[in-house]
Amino acid sequence: MNSDAEAIYIVDDDPAVRDALSVLFNMEGYVVETFSDGDTFIKFASKAVPACVMLDVHMPGRSGIEILKALNAENYPAPIFIISGQGDIPMAVEAIRNGAFDFIEKPFSAETVLERVQDSIKAMKQREEELSTPSFQGAELLTRRELEVLKEITDGASNKEAGRTLGISPRTVEVHRARIMEKLGARNAADLVRIVLRHPNAG
Repeated sequence: MNSDAEAIYIVDDDPAVRDALSVLFNMEGYVVETFSDGDTFIKFASKAVPACVMLDVHMPGRSGIEILKALNAENYPAPIFIISGQGDIPMAVEAIRNGAFDFIEKPFSAETVLERVQDSIKAMKQREEELSTPSFQGAELLTRRELEVLKEITDGASNKEAGRTLGISPRTVEVHRARIMEKLGARNAADLVRIVLRHPNAG
């Protein structure tokens, strides 16, 4: 086994989902660890950080949302994807507010999952290197991911373009955008730009 291979953690109570995702990521050269419940995963995740986490939203015991809170997902150093069914969109939005990187809807194709995960790992590494501490009024209210989205918005990117750069879906960008506007008291994108430009970065 390649000791430099990146690890992916899959947390799902459905053995079929765990097996399918394991085969997919193993074939691409990732090391895969699977967990059937949240408690076991949390113990493991506190000792070693993977490249990415796939987390089911509905599980016996702790739900995906509770696991995100226990991990302090906003500050977790790897992207966490929530796996959700069609009817779980409100819950997926709640997950993003609790630090999930993005969500993937069931049923999903192998190509989509692989592409989204690889994009997210790449984007997260890149953003870690690029993100400097901004200094404008209200910056301290925003999470690291919200600051990333805000930078894209104020650079004039559409939700689709911002999503592509950050490795997340346009719908997830929209969730972050709404939260940023609420926190900064902005009515629209132009307002956001004014708030940021009024207090440009000292650097």
